Amino acid sequence: MSQLTASVDEAAIRSIIERWAVLRDGGMWAEFAELWCADGQMSATWFEGSATDFIQASRAGYERGVNVTHFLGGAAIEVVGDRAVAQTKMSITQRVELHGVLVDIECTGRFYDLLRREEGRFGWGIRDRRVIYENDRIVAVVPGAPLRLDESLLAQFPEGYRHLGYAQALGGLSVRPGLPGRSGPALEALMAEGRAWLGARMTEGRAWLTATSEQTRKFRQ
Repeated sequence: MSQLTASVDEAAIRSIIERWAVLRDGGMWAEFAELWCADGQMSATWFEGSATDFIQASRAGYERGVNVTHFLGGAAIEVVGDRAVAQTKMSITQRVELHGVLVDIECTGRFYDLLRREEGRFGWGIRDRRVIYENDRIVAVVPGAPLRLDESLLAQFPEGYRHLGYAQALGGLSVRPGLPGRSGPALEALMAEGRAWLGARMTEGRAWLTATSEQTRKFRQ
């Protein structure tokens, strides 16, 4: 692959990643759907499944008034033939009322995307999006507002998405445990899957889920 071709591919992929945040947060669902491969998949704290189902679930939340926004930072993109892996620094912010107090919850980490060259508007599509959760925090929108959390519930969630998971659980969502964080087996398995994807040997059955299945079982007991 020539340097020029690589630069064009990286620019197209970066455009998809940036559009993802803008279109999803803006509720532009038809345009949002164009960013995914036909067999696209999405994984997050509250969702695991097809891109089609993710779009429907996101739209339903948006129409209920769920207030979630995404911000992006730098991206590292590696292209091998018709496949690519992109890691993008990001933050997820949710504004929600908890225990009578309006708060902002900010979770920082990385989007981890497996992409494939596709016919269509952008020339590429997202085959699989995962999220690496590194840190999160919670602050009252009105400074000094008293906020008391249920410490026993809070402790059930990993450090990377502890407060985000807490709010989602109180909102009635089933929060998935054992997702990739700053380090650990789940992150290592995800990195290995990315290398396999670029080598055209994508692991069947999602290897990182195997690495976290025991954590999932214990969490649900």
